[in-house]
Amino acid sequence: MSKTRIITLFNQSGGVGKTTLTQNLGYHLALKKRRVLLVDMDPQASLTNFLGIDPETQEKTIYNAIIDEEPLFILPETIHSMQLAPTNINLSAAELLLPAATAREYRLAEALAPIQNNYDFILIDSPPSLGVLSILSLTAATHLVVPIQCQFKSFLGTDLLLNTVARVKKKLNKNLQIAGFIPTMLDARTAQESRTLDAIKEQLSKIATIYPAIRKSIAFADASERRIPLAIYDKKHPIVKEMKKIATELDKLEIKS
Repeated sequence: MSKTRIITLFNQSGGVGKTTLTQNLGYHLALKKRRVLLVDMDPQASLTNFLGIDPETQEKTIYNAIIDEEPLFILPETIHSMQLAPTNINLSAAELLLPAATAREYRLAEALAPIQNNYDFILIDSPPSLGVLSILSLTAATHLVVPIQCQFKSFLGTDLLLNTVARVKKKLNKNLQIAGFIPTMLDARTAQESRTLDAIKEQLSKIATIYPAIRKSIAFADASERRIPLAIYDKKHPIVKEMKKIATELDKLEIKS
Protein backbone atom coordinates (compact mmCIF):
# COMPACT_ATOMS: atom_id res chain seq x y z
CA MET A 1 0.00 0.00 0.00
CA SER A 2 1.27 3.46 -0.90
CA LYS A 3 2.45 5.64 1.98
CA THR A 4 1.75 8.82 0.04
CA ARG A 5 -0.50 11.25 1.89
CA ILE A 6 -2.91 12.75 -0.65
CA ILE A 7 -4.49 15.78 0.98
CA THR A 8 -7.38 17.66 -0.61
CA LEU A 9 -8.00 21.18 0.65
CA PHE A 10 -11.71 21.68 0.21
CA ASN A 11 -14.43 24.16 1.01
CA GLN A 12 -17.39 24.86 -1.21
CA SER A 13 -17.09 28.56 -0.34
CA GLY A 14 -14.58 30.75 -2.16
CA GLY A 15 -12.20 33.22 -0.57
CA VAL A 16 -11.28 31.10 2.45
CA GLY A 17 -7.55 30.95 1.70
CA LYS A 18 -7.54 27.45 0.24
CA THR A 19 -5.03 28.10 -2.55
CA THR A 20 -2.73 30.12 -0.30
CA LEU A 21 -2.68 27.27 2.20
CA THR A 22 -1.99 24.69 -0.51
CA GLN A 23 1.02 26.63 -1.73
CA ASN A 24 2.43 27.49 1.69
CA LEU A 25 1.84 24.16 3.42
CA GLY A 26 3.37 22.39 0.44
CA TYR A 27 6.42 24.59 0.75
CA HIS A 28 6.85 23.89 4.47
CA LEU A 29 6.53 20.17 3.85
CA ALA A 30 9.20 20.50 1.16
CA LEU A 31 11.44 22.25 3.70
CA LYS A 32 11.17 19.04 5.72
CA LYS A 33 12.71 17.24 2.73
CA ARG A 34 9.38 15.70 1.79
CA ARG A 35 8.69 15.12 -1.89
CA VAL A 36 5.70 17.32 -2.69
CA LEU A 37 3.39 17.50 -5.69
CA LEU A 38 0.75 20.22 -5.94
CA VAL A 39 -2.30 19.51 -8.10
CA ASP A 40 -4.43 22.41 -9.35
CA MET A 41 -8.03 21.22 -9.72
CA ASP A 42 -9.59 24.69 -9.82
CA PRO A 43 -10.33 26.04 -13.33
CA GLN A 44 -9.52 29.52 -12.03
CA ALA A 45 -5.90 28.26 -11.94
CA SER A 46 -4.94 30.42 -8.96
CA LEU A 47 -2.44 27.85 -7.67
CA THR A 48 -0.79 27.62 -11.09
CA ASN A 49 -0.54 31.41 -11.14
CA PHE A 50 0.73 31.61 -7.56
CA LEU A 51 3.65 29.38 -8.56
CA GLY A 52 4.62 31.72 -11.38
CA ILE A 53 3.23 29.65 -14.25
CA ASP A 54 1.05 31.25 -16.92
CA PRO A 55 -1.95 28.91 -17.22
CA GLU A 56 -2.78 29.95 -20.76
CA THR A 57 0.62 28.90 -22.11
CA GLN A 58 0.16 25.31 -20.93
CA GLU A 59 -0.62 22.90 -23.76
CA LYS A 60 -1.01 20.00 -21.33
CA THR A 61 -2.85 20.26 -18.01
CA ILE A 62 -4.85 18.19 -15.54
CA TYR A 63 -7.68 18.39 -18.10
CA ASN A 64 -5.90 15.93 -20.40
CA ALA A 65 -5.56 13.41 -17.57
CA ILE A 66 -9.16 13.41 -16.36
CA ILE A 67 -10.96 13.95 -19.68
CA ASP A 68 -8.70 12.26 -22.24
CA GLU A 69 -7.24 9.77 -19.72
CA GLU A 70 -3.70 10.69 -20.71
CA PRO A 71 -0.80 10.32 -18.24
CA LEU A 72 -0.85 13.13 -15.69
CA PHE A 73 1.23 16.07 -16.92
CA ILE A 74 3.61 17.40 -14.28
CA LEU A 75 5.91 20.32 -14.97
CA PRO A 76 9.45 18.92 -15.16
CA GLU A 77 11.03 21.75 -13.18
CA THR A 78 10.71 22.12 -9.42
CA ILE A 79 9.27 25.36 -8.09
CA HIS A 80 10.39 26.22 -4.56
CA SER A 81 11.30 22.53 -4.12
CA MET A 82 7.81 21.40 -5.21
CA GLN A 83 6.35 20.05 -8.43
CA LEU A 84 3.09 21.13 -10.02
CA ALA A 85 0.37 19.52 -12.11
CA PRO A 86 -1.00 22.74 -13.64
CA THR A 87 -4.42 23.67 -14.93
CA ASN A 88 -6.16 26.41 -16.89
CA ILE A 89 -9.65 27.52 -17.83
CA ASN A 90 -10.12 24.47 -20.08
CA LEU A 91 -10.83 22.48 -16.93
CA SER A 92 -14.15 24.31 -16.59
CA ALA A 93 -15.40 22.23 -19.54
CA ALA A 94 -14.96 19.12 -17.42
CA GLU A 95 -18.10 20.01 -15.48
CA LEU A 96 -20.02 19.46 -18.72
CA LEU A 97 -18.05 16.51 -20.09
CA LEU A 98 -17.53 14.36 -17.00
CA PRO A 99 -21.17 13.51 -16.18
CA ALA A 100 -21.26 11.30 -19.27
CA ALA A 101 -17.85 9.72 -18.61
CA THR A 102 -17.45 6.17 -17.35
CA ALA A 103 -16.32 5.95 -13.70
CA ARG A 104 -15.95 9.71 -13.74
CA GLU A 105 -15.48 10.07 -9.98
CA TYR A 106 -12.26 8.04 -10.11
CA ARG A 107 -10.58 9.89 -12.98
CA LEU A 108 -8.23 11.92 -10.75
CA ALA A 109 -7.43 8.94 -8.52
CA GLU A 110 -6.56 6.92 -11.59
CA ALA A 111 -4.35 9.71 -12.94
CA LEU A 112 -2.44 9.92 -9.66
CA ALA A 113 -2.02 6.18 -9.13
CA PRO A 114 0.95 5.60 -11.47
CA ILE A 115 3.02 8.47 -10.00
CA GLN A 116 1.93 8.80 -6.39
CA ASN A 117 4.77 6.68 -5.01
CA ASN A 118 7.16 9.32 -6.34
CA TYR A 119 5.92 11.69 -3.62
CA ASP A 120 5.47 11.81 0.13
CA PHE A 121 2.65 14.36 -0.17
CA ILE A 122 0.24 15.29 -2.92
CA LEU A 123 -1.78 18.42 -2.12
CA ILE A 124 -4.90 19.02 -4.20
CA ASP A 125 -6.35 22.51 -4.48
CA SER A 126 -10.03 21.83 -5.17
CA PRO A 127 -12.50 24.33 -6.65
CA PRO A 128 -14.89 26.32 -4.41
CA SER A 129 -17.97 24.29 -5.32
CA LEU A 130 -19.80 21.04 -4.63
CA GLY A 131 -19.51 20.02 -8.28
CA VAL A 132 -17.90 17.06 -9.99
CA LEU A 133 -14.33 18.42 -9.79
CA SER A 134 -14.58 18.60 -6.01
CA ILE A 135 -15.98 15.07 -5.90
CA LEU A 136 -12.99 13.86 -7.97
CA SER A 137 -10.65 15.65 -5.55
CA LEU A 138 -12.25 14.02 -2.51
CA THR A 139 -12.37 10.58 -4.13
CA ALA A 140 -8.63 10.73 -4.86
CA ALA A 141 -7.62 11.81 -1.35
CA THR A 142 -6.44 9.95 1.71
CA HIS A 143 -7.09 13.01 3.86
CA LEU A 144 -9.18 16.17 3.83
CA VAL A 145 -8.19 19.55 5.23
CA VAL A 146 -10.95 22.15 5.51
CA PRO A 147 -10.09 25.86 5.64
CA ILE A 148 -12.90 27.82 7.32
CA GLN A 149 -12.99 31.58 7.27
CA CYS A 150 -13.64 32.98 10.75
CA GLN A 151 -17.01 34.40 9.83
CA PHE A 152 -20.37 33.07 10.95
CA LYS A 153 -21.68 32.60 7.38
CA SER A 154 -18.69 30.43 6.50
CA PHE A 155 -19.12 28.40 9.68
CA LEU A 156 -22.80 27.78 8.88
CA GLY A 157 -21.81 26.18 5.57
CA THR A 158 -19.84 23.47 7.36
CA ASP A 159 -22.85 21.14 7.68
CA LEU A 160 -23.34 21.07 3.90
CA LEU A 161 -19.63 20.38 3.43
CA LEU A 162 -19.63 17.54 5.96
CA ASN A 163 -22.71 15.99 4.35
CA THR A 164 -20.88 15.96 1.01
CA VAL A 165 -17.83 14.35 2.60
CA ALA A 166 -20.04 11.72 4.26
CA ARG A 167 -21.60 10.79 0.90
CA VAL A 168 -18.17 10.48 -0.71
CA LYS A 169 -16.96 8.25 2.13
CA LYS A 170 -20.02 6.03 1.88
CA LYS A 171 -20.10 5.61 -1.89
CA LEU A 172 -16.67 6.41 -3.33
CA ASN A 173 -13.81 6.60 -0.84
CA LYS A 174 -14.42 4.74 2.41
CA ASN A 175 -10.87 5.41 3.66
CA LEU A 176 -11.10 9.21 3.39
CA GLN A 177 -10.16 10.82 6.69
CA ILE A 178 -10.82 14.38 7.84
CA ALA A 179 -7.36 15.48 8.98
CA GLY A 180 -8.61 18.75 10.41
CA PHE A 181 -9.97 22.27 10.08
CA ILE A 182 -7.91 25.42 9.61
CA PRO A 183 -9.59 28.65 10.76
CA THR A 184 -8.48 31.38 8.34
CA MET A 185 -8.50 35.15 7.93
CA LEU A 186 -8.97 35.73 11.64
CA ASP A 187 -9.20 39.33 12.83
CA ALA A 188 -9.00 38.82 16.59
CA ARG A 189 -9.96 42.45 17.18
CA THR A 190 -13.45 41.64 15.90
CA ALA A 191 -15.70 40.14 18.56
CA GLN A 192 -17.84 38.32 16.00
CA GLU A 193 -14.82 36.57 14.46
CA SER A 194 -13.49 35.61 17.89
CA ARG A 195 -16.88 34.08 18.73
CA THR A 196 -16.88 32.19 15.43
CA LEU A 197 -13.41 30.82 16.19
CA ASP A 198 -14.65 29.66 19.60
CA ALA A 199 -17.62 27.94 17.91
CA ILE A 200 -15.30 26.21 15.42
CA LYS A 201 -13.14 24.91 18.25
CA GLU A 202 -16.10 23.82 20.37
CA GLN A 203 -18.18 22.07 17.71
CA LEU A 204 -15.71 20.81 15.12
CA SER A 205 -13.03 19.53 17.51
CA LYS A 206 -15.38 16.57 18.08
CA ILE A 207 -14.85 15.65 14.42
CA ALA A 208 -11.16 16.32 13.79
CA THR A 209 -8.16 18.42 14.78
CA ILE A 210 -8.51 22.19 14.85
CA TYR A 211 -5.21 23.52 13.52
CA PRO A 212 -3.79 26.92 14.56
CA ALA A 213 -5.84 29.85 13.25
CA ILE A 214 -4.30 31.85 10.42
CA ARG A 215 -4.71 35.57 10.96
CA LYS A 216 -5.75 37.98 8.25
CA SER A 217 -2.69 39.57 6.66
CA ILE A 218 -1.94 41.58 3.53
CA ALA A 219 1.42 39.81 3.44
CA PHE A 220 -0.26 36.82 1.79
CA ALA A 221 -1.45 38.95 -1.11
CA ASP A 222 1.98 40.56 -1.43
CA ALA A 223 3.70 37.16 -1.49
CA SER A 224 1.20 35.78 -4.00
CA GLU A 225 1.74 38.80 -6.24
CA ARG A 226 5.44 37.97 -6.26
CA ARG A 227 4.62 34.29 -6.90
CA ILE A 228 6.44 33.08 -3.80
CA PRO A 229 5.48 31.43 -0.48
CA LEU A 230 5.14 33.72 2.53
CA ALA A 231 8.22 32.19 4.20
CA ILE A 232 10.37 33.37 1.28
CA TYR A 233 8.72 36.79 1.12
CA ASP A 234 9.07 37.42 4.88
CA LYS A 235 10.60 34.54 6.82
CA LYS A 236 10.07 36.35 10.14
CA HIS A 237 6.35 36.95 9.63
CA PRO A 238 4.42 35.51 12.62
CA ILE A 239 2.13 33.46 10.36
CA VAL A 240 5.16 31.50 9.13
CA LYS A 241 5.39 29.91 12.59
CA GLU A 242 1.75 28.79 12.36
CA MET A 243 2.33 27.31 8.91
CA LYS A 244 5.28 25.34 10.26
CA LYS A 245 3.12 23.98 13.08
CA ILE A 246 0.40 22.82 10.69
CA ALA A 247 2.92 21.26 8.31
CA THR A 248 4.47 19.38 11.23
CA GLU A 249 1.05 17.98 12.16
CA LEU A 250 0.32 17.00 8.56
CA ASP A 251 3.64 15.19 8.45
CA LYS A 252 2.35 12.91 11.24
CA LEU A 253 -0.75 11.81 9.34
CA GLU A 254 -1.18 8.10 8.82
CA ILE A 255 -3.08 6.37 6.05
CA LYS A 256 -6.10 4.30 6.94
CA SER A 257 -5.79 0.74 5.68
